[in-house]
Amino acid sequence: MKKLSCLVLLAALVSSPAWADCTYPKKPGKMPDGKSATRDEMVATQKVVKQYQSDMTTYLECLKAEHQASLAKDADTLSDKQKKTMTDRYTQKNDAAVDEAHDVANRFNEQLRVFREKSEK
Repeated sequence: MKKLSCLVLLAALVSSPAWADCTYPKKPGKMPDGKSATRDEMVATQKVVKQYQSDMTTYLECLKAEHQASLAKDADTLSDKQKKTMTDRYTQKNDAAVDEAHDVANRFNEQLRVFREKSEK
């Protein structure tokens, strides 16, 4: 039974779109500590985070376009179950990317608040 399950999974992966044309953006590295960071470090990090957010938006748009194109291209040959599987996979990828983007923004904003509080004293 395990072999059959593996074969079914492998067939599903091979027959479905891989979204290979969409490049997942690299997450920014460690955020500077707002307590000790300089203004230049915070500005540089802000630029990196903004670029990451822009790259993530491009990735999400690509992912959506490829998903829609795959569904449209194979609309006559895909079963409802296959369409649902493809849509579920798209949704998982989209949600994970959005969650990561929010995490990056939240981490930067947290350090930015600390930096601003330090600067106001």
